[in-house]
Amino acid sequence: MKVAGGVDVERQSPRARVATGDDSTDGRAPSPEERHMCETGSEAADVTNPVERISRSGRESLPEETAKEDEAAPIQIRGSRGGAVGRAAHEQRRMTNQQMEWSRTKHLGAADWVQQQRATCLWMQEHANCSRKPLIQRDKYKGLSETTGNCDPLCSVDEVSSQYFEANYKPKNDLVKALTILATVLAGAAAINHSWVAANQDIAMVLVFALGYAGIIFEESLAFNKSGVGLLMAVCLWVIRSIGAPSTDVAVQELSQSTAEVSEIVFFLLGAMTIVEIVDSHQGFKLVTDNISTRNPKTLLWVIGFVTFFLSSVLDNLTSTIVMVSLLRKLVPPSEYRKLLGAVVVIAANAGGAWTPIGDVTTTMLWIHGQITTLKIMQGLFVPSVVSLMVPLALMSLTSEANGSSQTSSSLLSSEQMAPRGQLVFAVGLGALVFVPVFKSLTGLPPFMGMLLGLGILWILTDAIHYGESGRQRLKVPQALSRIDTQGILFFLGILLSVGSLEAAGILRQLANYLDANIPNADLIASIIGVASAIIDNVPLVAATMGMYDLTSFPQDSDFWQLVAFCAGTGGSMLIIGSAAGVAFMGMEKVDFFWYFRKVSGFALAGYVAGIITYLAGQNIPLSLPTSLADIPFITGS
Repeated sequence: MKVAGGVDVERQSPRARVATGDDSTDGRAPSPEERHMCETGSEAADVTNPVERISRSGRESLPEETAKEDEAAPIQIRGSRGGAVGRAAHEQRRMTNQQMEWSRTKHLGAADWVQQQRATCLWMQEHANCSRKPLIQRDKYKGLSETTGNCDPLCSVDEVSSQYFEANYKPKNDLVKALTILATVLAGAAAINHSWVAANQDIAMVLVFALGYAGIIFEESLAFNKSGVGLLMAVCLWVIRSIGAPSTDVAVQELSQSTAEVSEIVFFLLGAMTIVEIVDSHQGFKLVTDNISTRNPKTLLWVIGFVTFFLSSVLDNLTSTIVMVSLLRKLVPPSEYRKLLGAVVVIAANAGGAWTPIGDVTTTMLWIHGQITTLKIMQGLFVPSVVSLMVPLALMSLTSEANGSSQTSSSLLSSEQMAPRGQLVFAVGLGALVFVPVFKSLTGLPPFMGMLLGLGILWILTDAIHYGESGRQRLKVPQALSRIDTQGILFFLGILLSVGSLEAAGILRQLANYLDANIPNADLIASIIGVASAIIDNVPLVAATMGMYDLTSFPQDSDFWQLVAFCAGTGGSMLIIGSAAGVAFMGMEKVDFFWYFRKVSGFALAGYVAGIITYLAGQNIPLSLPTSLADIPFITGS
């Protein structure tokens, strides 16, 4: 039905009619129902207001054209019957929208519902001229009553949400869960204090580690975060160690030594993740991704592979995968070909991180603990890592997906120009990451000190360039720290402390002796570690290996340590769940385990085997490359 000015009564917002103070030809005041809708925000899904879109982000502003529409002239309905029909149609639409709103609300989380109601109240205050009456929710689904206070988004919504929680609160369920956890903790404490634990320390620690690791592996099924499980496992293992140790002082000394070693890795990862997050928030990686312009499917396969390979050599695998898969979404429409390119990103990210000391967590662990050095690992693993990527790329180039017609998007060339600040932050951030090995060689200090140096410089730089810009706080380091993967760092902390307890108890040494007696070939042991990393997280595997074999068994930069770094880094590509890169790809592209297993695992296995063969063959070919940074002329000044 049309009205004066071409406004459709069935699409006109009740809030707009309330705001204008007129709803019919006689200029009558809004009805109590309509005034109630304005004050309570019950029609949050109305088509003429952007509340639903505002609540989705909590930060979007009201479009100018929508504000103008709400400020339109009063509705003029021709004829009393038209007014009745219009009101009846509006009432039916209101009830339908309200039912849809509550239906959708029941599927939202409580936090989402509160955020939506908060945005609704803000919209009412700014654009609907709501009266300052108490906020009322009378819907039968929530059973809420009138609340105290005015139409304040921070007061009224919180009161309504608290009543919503009370209406849906199930104390019996929470009580059962709390009692179950309490009973489990008490049972565990009683078991640890049992005399059997002190007499059988090794068995008790192995059982706790196996139980905790099972919880980590099946975290999705159990709905427990692996970081919490890892921390709990670490504490339990060290408590058992303190009971079984000759004295508490010995256990405390062992714990202090283990904590000192673990903290170096934690500080290093914290600094690296923060630097990468700062660069990413300034869109620094557009400098890399915007230069990919090929439209040939087979060529794009190779370009994506090698760009990811070298990007992952200075970034962590997870960040490299997220950056490149996000690029693929702009380059290629959803298809089997895009999934194949995503699989290439996973293989390339894992291969690229294996040959540099800062490219993968496991390689970083070996580097920090002194098992490998910078130039030796780069010299020994660069060619095998390239081979482990090129073999899958060559095989994938023969598939039908890579030989089809061009599937790249036409929006490829319409990317926005990168801001100069982004280029500056990218250059400084990348330089800070690359400078870490140089810092270690020049000063002899642990690598995490070089990483903290780079973070400090980048911190001061971002504070300086954004000085006085209150609207760009998200680009500064404090906001970046809130976005990094803190739970991942805590997971590493729990795992490394757990492995440290097993090492202190001598369990890892016993396992090493068993492997030496039954598998005398060290290269085969390293290869098995790589295969196991496709199923089990490679961080505890490498940590356990370092505890099993010290530098007296295998000296620094020996073939064993280099092969462990390569196998643990690239072995995870054989299964999509074998690496953080694969898990990220699975979540972003909705790829299932069996698709990857059928389409990609064979290619990844071929690259893994080819890389090992290349490394073993290369040990018999002497290469005259620099053995230390002092041999490089531009560093020594010669």
